[in-house]
Amino acid sequence: MNTKINISQQIVAAAQAAVKNLYGETVGEQMISLQKTRSDFEGSLTLVVFPLLKISRKKPEDTAQEIGEYLKANCEAVADFNVVKGFLNLVVNNSTWINMLNDIESDERFGMKQSTDNSPLVMIEYSSPNTNKPLHLGHVRNNLLGWSLAKIMEANGNRVVKTNIVNDRGIHICKSMLAWQKWGNGETPESSGKKGDHLIGDYYVAFDKHYREEIKQLQKQFKEEGLDDETAEKRAKDEAPLMQEAREMLVRWEQNDPEVRGLWERMNEWVYAGFDETYKALGVGFDKIYYESQTYLEGKKKVEEGLEKGIFFRKDDGSVWADLAADGLDQKLLLRADGTSVYMTQDIGTADMRFRDYPIDKMIYVVGNEQNYHFQVLSILLDRLGYKWGKELVHFSYGMVELPNGKMKSREGTVVDADELIASMIDNARTMSQDKVNKIEGISQEEAQEIARIVGMGALKYFILKVDARKNMLFNPEESIDFNGNTGPFIQYTHARIRSILRKAEAQGIAIPTTLDGNMPLNQREIDLIQKLNEFGSVVAQAGKDYSPSGIANYCYELTKQFNQFYHDCSILNADSTDERTVRLMLAKNVAKVIKNGMSLLGIEVPERM
Repeated sequence: MNTKINISQQIVAAAQAAVKNLYGETVGEQMISLQKTRSDFEGSLTLVVFPLLKISRKKPEDTAQEIGEYLKANCEAVADFNVVKGFLNLVVNNSTWINMLNDIESDERFGMKQSTDNSPLVMIEYSSPNTNKPLHLGHVRNNLLGWSLAKIMEANGNRVVKTNIVNDRGIHICKSMLAWQKWGNGETPESSGKKGDHLIGDYYVAFDKHYREEIKQLQKQFKEEGLDDETAEKRAKDEAPLMQEAREMLVRWEQNDPEVRGLWERMNEWVYAGFDETYKALGVGFDKIYYESQTYLEGKKKVEEGLEKGIFFRKDDGSVWADLAADGLDQKLLLRADGTSVYMTQDIGTADMRFRDYPIDKMIYVVGNEQNYHFQVLSILLDRLGYKWGKELVHFSYGMVELPNGKMKSREGTVVDADELIASMIDNARTMSQDKVNKIEGISQEEAQEIARIVGMGALKYFILKVDARKNMLFNPEESIDFNGNTGPFIQYTHARIRSILRKAEAQGIAIPTTLDGNMPLNQREIDLIQKLNEFGSVVAQAGKDYSPSGIANYCYELTKQFNQFYHDCSILNADSTDERTVRLMLAKNVAKVIKNGMSLLGIEVPERM
């Protein structure tokens, strides 16, 4: 028997043969409905025969009985069966489960595919920070989703390029630059002891503070001159000296003014150094980084080309637009009347550069759901411009992270800063796990620190990734660090517990098996656990189809929960027989392996001791 073929696949193939032999018709795999047997019935897998009744022309019970008898006689995996109405419950023989466990043991990357030079190339864009402020909680969700998605796509046999587009130009950048010029007194990250991105973010907040004060004073003046509230406010915002200076600075930047460009490059270097520290702490990275300051001109070129080809049109004021009426949408601005670009233009330019750099088969953008319309339009425009992946680009649209005390506002400096969040999660993990860590024999201060880091980051990542990405989520740091329930530390602790069991076995001179004899005994709980392990490959495949890190997270939790119940009910080192102990050691070892592999797809480390 070919044990490398999934047990379900064996049974599906045998059931197809049964239908052909019994009823003379060929059916596709989609007609064979196989599911896990309910816990209150005997068996591991259940074949639903209702879709086959038109072919068999018999009662559900009779159809199930005939197919069951065929499978028992012709499929090595099936030891016995029972019929409950139209449900054929199949008992899989022990040797099949043992062979499955042997297969899992023999494959360090069980459930995950390996890419080749001919595998599809998937590019995933995530992070997309602005260089006028540090990364915040929203960026954390974005980065963790992007990194995990890249790992999942790789595990499905794709080649993956992880990419970032940095928003390093525009009026928001000039605001921070102008504020630093006015009130910075030459302050640098070195002189202040601040990370560069935090330093620049402080000046962005300072600009807004002074700008609001100017608006307040001008608004009062205009109201005294007889303007109504709305008109006074609008005029005050337009005429505020700070905003006018920022606009003038942007014009000078676009004209390549040496002084402005020099300051821009210097301050961006501070920000990039700060970003790199945060990315390292989050455990994420990129294969290629693009910058809007380089891509927006490319976008303008592509729009001009589209204009010449009649794909786009120019209005009387000189602005360039795309007519999307044929797609059920409105008109979309691509170039303003003064020739300056919009975000859509920049994204077209970035796409063009990427297409020249890489033979992309699929492009995935990890961007919040407030940009759904933007990416709907971008897909249409890229397709019109001739990019083969344009029409099928994927907008991995995720919900916002909400807080118990409301939404974040970066201009007012009320964001949940990513660096502070990371530090607090590690501190919380150190406090929560102190009693457990102190019990570890011979642990050093360095190892205790490393465990706190792994647990704290695991708590943060798992709490965010276990939620369906499409939904808004409420982040609760205290709940995420709990060692019980559906949390990262709960799963990490179980992995560490299994590794401890294996170390104890070795210390007692008990060999950890690498293969099992097919005649080894199995109880139902052991079979259930092997069956759960066997599901990992299909879970990874489904997560790749659905772009769903939460599918991996929830599987890891279910596997962990099931193992803990097994461990509670079935002793491992003190099993009743040597054969039972051998089976359970190998089973535990592979549960730990699959937990580690599954959590790695979420970018989460698991400690050996905890």
